Amino acid sequence: MKGFAASQDAAWRKAISGLNQLPPFSPIVTRLLGELSNEDASFSRIGDLIEKDTVVAANVLRLVNSAIYGRQGTVSSVRHAISILGINKLRNTVLAISINNLWNRLRPAPGWSMRDFNRHSSAVAILADQLVLHVPVAYPEGAFTAGLLHDLGKLLIATTLPDLNRRIEALGGEDPELRLAAEQEVLGFRHARVSETALKRWELPVAVLEAIRDHHEPPGAGRVTLAAVVRAADQCVNRLGMPSQPGIRVEADPLEPLFQAGLDRDAVRVLDDFQRELAAPEGLLASATA
Repeated sequence: MKGFAASQDAAWRKAISGLNQLPPFSPIVTRLLGELSNEDASFSRIGDLIEKDTVVAANVLRLVNSAIYGRQGTVSSVRHAISILGINKLRNTVLAISINNLWNRLRPAPGWSMRDFNRHSSAVAILADQLVLHVPVAYPEGAFTAGLLHDLGKLLIATTLPDLNRRIEALGGEDPELRLAAEQEVLGFRHARVSETALKRWELPVAVLEAIRDHHEPPGAGRVTLAAVVRAADQCVNRLGMPSQPGIRVEADPLEPLFQAGLDRDAVRVLDDFQRELAAPEGLLASATA
């Protein structure tokens, strides 16, 4: 037992250290995210910052000119685009693009698909953000961030502990729940705990950290929590055929997790809206994973 505890401790430290491999956000993106978090955010200051980052500016313009906004003519001004998107949508777009660019700077383990990981994370974020429009939860503004970052621990484990990660995949097979149990068996801890611990250094709101930590085991007490919303979005996205990695497959009704999260008549409409956004070639998902 002492040997396993020692190896578990070493694996834990190594997994957490994976975040040290990431460079910080660019100064412009850092200032932009800070400005977007202010209650008195200025469209003028936001426009100035976006115009200084060509990648963000291009993606914002591409999003606002996409079919999902149904506009006639082309929007070529960043400031006009900001006024159409609004602060919340703009914050989500900038965060998704910036986070996925960071992940792409990591050296992935053999067999790891960064494309699948980014697509899954962004899809869960988008769906979680839609769900909180229909399900009352505490701190709904954190749904997108929690959804986007919920599986960071998986990425850190695969990057820093590739041999152990292959054992987890072999034990868990296609079933994400079995892979979760395999994490505990092989490592002595699960990826959600790694995600929460690693992200504390980013000083995210406590509500977001708790949702990330608990998204596989959300607290009950007869109420829907932010963790439950992320869990529902995660399960639904898996069932729609967008797992975080190749080799995971869940053949089940994608509506069921939405019902469990408290949706009733709205579930079908939410799923339809979500799938339309996924299908938009210039939508947020396409921008975030480009």
